Amino acid sequence: MSRFRLRRADLAGIPLSVAIGIGLLFLLGGMARAEDAHILEARVSKVMDGDTFTLSGESRRIRVWGLDAPEWNHQGGSTATSTLRSLMSGKQLRCAVLDVDRYGRLVAQCLLPNGRDIAAEMIRSGTATEYCRYSGGYYSTC
Repeated sequence: MSRFRLRRADLAGIPLSVAIGIGLLFLLGGMARAEDAHILEARVSKVMDGDTFTLSGESRRIRVWGLDAPEWNHQGGSTATSTLRSLMSGKQLRCAVLDVDRYGRLVAQCLLPNGRDIAAEMIRSGTATEYCRYSGGYYSTC
């Protein structure tokens, strides 16, 4: 298993508080698994459901790491989808790609411009739960 290597260049031009948050995500989380993990920084273009979205300029969908939300057509799904949409629509995100899932989606841990973690916000809202199988209890709800 490889470790994510955060380079100083990856943090250029972002506020210190966000840089510290990103560093802590990787140093404390110990969750990076992808060989060529990299940072994506772009505006959200579309929210598919409560844990999947796309970024402008990125053809593949992004699955929020450590988060499990009901599908849009299941009970609670429309609420989870609208919560994620209101949280991130049109915002510039900074995402660390950690894996690629069996559907070809990028699995990433993403931060809002103010440094808040998307998965943590969704879990806090009660519209989604921590995906303990993959998060290893990172959000302390397992």
